[in-house]
Amino acid sequence: MLSSVRRSPLLSALYKPPRSQSPAPHPGRRRRGRAPAAGLAAAALLFTSACTVANSDTGGDIGAAGGNTLRIVLDQEPPTLEPCESSLASTGAVVRSNVTEPLVERDPDSGELQPLLATGWRQTAPTTWTFDTRPGVTFQNGQKFTAEDAAFSIDRAVNSDLSCNVDGYVFDDSGVEVRALSDTTLTVTTAKPDPILPLRLSFIEIVPRTTSTEAKVRKPVGTGPYAIGGWQTGVSITLDRNDTYWGKAPAFARARYVWRSEPSVRAAMITKGEADLATALDPKDATEENSVAYPNNETTALRLDGREAPLDDIRVRKAIDMVIDRQSISETLFGELGEPAAQLVPKGVVGFNNDLVPTEPDLKAARALVKAAAADGAPVDRKITLVARNGQFPRVAETAEALQYQMARLGLNVKILMTDTAAHLQYQLRPLPENVGPIALLIMHGNQAGDAAFTASQYLLSGSPQSTFGTPELDRRVAAATALAGEKRQQAFAEVFAYQNEAVAQYVHLAHMRGLLGLSSSVRYRPNSATGDELRLAAVSRAEGKSR
Repeated sequence: MLSSVRRSPLLSALYKPPRSQSPAPHPGRRRRGRAPAAGLAAAALLFTSACTVANSDTGGDIGAAGGNTLRIVLDQEPPTLEPCESSLASTGAVVRSNVTEPLVERDPDSGELQPLLATGWRQTAPTTWTFDTRPGVTFQNGQKFTAEDAAFSIDRAVNSDLSCNVDGYVFDDSGVEVRALSDTTLTVTTAKPDPILPLRLSFIEIVPRTTSTEAKVRKPVGTGPYAIGGWQTGVSITLDRNDTYWGKAPAFARARYVWRSEPSVRAAMITKGEADLATALDPKDATEENSVAYPNNETTALRLDGREAPLDDIRVRKAIDMVIDRQSISETLFGELGEPAAQLVPKGVVGFNNDLVPTEPDLKAARALVKAAAADGAPVDRKITLVARNGQFPRVAETAEALQYQMARLGLNVKILMTDTAAHLQYQLRPLPENVGPIALLIMHGNQAGDAAFTASQYLLSGSPQSTFGTPELDRRVAAATALAGEKRQQAFAEVFAYQNEAVAQYVHLAHMRGLLGLSSSVRYRPNSATGDELRLAAVSRAEGKSR
């Protein structure tokens, strides 16, 4: 729907002197010491599923599960359980590290890579990495795991025609050459040196070499602590404990997922003892007794389409950046679930620039920039459509309204378009829609990998999937940074983000976000920065003295 500029009671409160009020206390911050670790971003989901399935089948009541079943309620039904699509948050919540596992995994707190199905790795040539695989591991179907399965899984995800999400997001649609040298050794070779190849491989879930390469699978087989028990479409997904698992056995014999689209319903299921874990709670439904906050790696921002007037004028883009009051938006709309941002990645991601600070509002200077652009012929009265997605994050509609009001103070003609997920993706991803005029798109980006290359390749390069424009110099800087390692890589990407802000200004950064996980008193689980992308069930234990 399109909306005009108006001042709701909440928006009016946004412009009361913000320093005279303290932000609302975080609904889960004091819950029995479960303050989340200062974990770092682990990447991303780049975007959520386009399908939200409401579960109205009373037979799917998760509260009917037995006492040895871990009960999880998701915000949407996974569109697929295909392992090569596990970068999608709703798929990853079920599959990643539960049903399937990668060769290496990234510690969400330290950012370090750790062995999993690989016991070690090394760069044996400028473009080749060699991996040693773990012996004595079997798949849930009884098949022995070998390096040949690992090579097959990488080839299937990256080099096949399956159009796996991990291929475009993690490998930029560039192929690799994979060879199994023995049962316990494989090599991966890239076209050019790749200093973070092991990190990229942490996104590839290993499946048996008997898995189809012609079609994506509905019931994947892996080496993880749980196996798919059943998927009743629209009702529930059940996992059964894998009794042949090579690692430590999880506490619960079964896990059962259902989905409810309303956050208030998910919160109520935790409060009533009908669920143990619930994803994506809304702050208004969260309490210290039913939830815990965690860093979810997401950064909200406004992407300005620099191909269309008046947004093709950098003075207009910078004026918008200068007029947005991030502190007031964070305090009034996000509470303690948002911190004003100055770049697309949060602290801890390789490339985060410690010297960048959020722009302070300066209405006078911003209006001067717009006036100068108008004097040079920029059509500053042309309608700009501010596109946001329903349910994108808590109070997204109010956030869009606040942005609309602040941009209107510059004399800009801004209208709001609230969309569903599918429509929002049409604006978000190339090929971008034509003949729609200048677009300011409200985005939410999560870097779940912990390295700025994944953000830059998607959001900054001139022709990248989620960028509307760029510059040859920015492209050159990204390419140069991508080829580096260690501290040189950190510094180069930090300079990339600074250059984007100064010379390109495609993004108006709003806030680094935190999530709310519903958590019952019957279980113990410490969420971290990976929780929004993979809900590791083996890390959940029973609370002492609690039983159902």
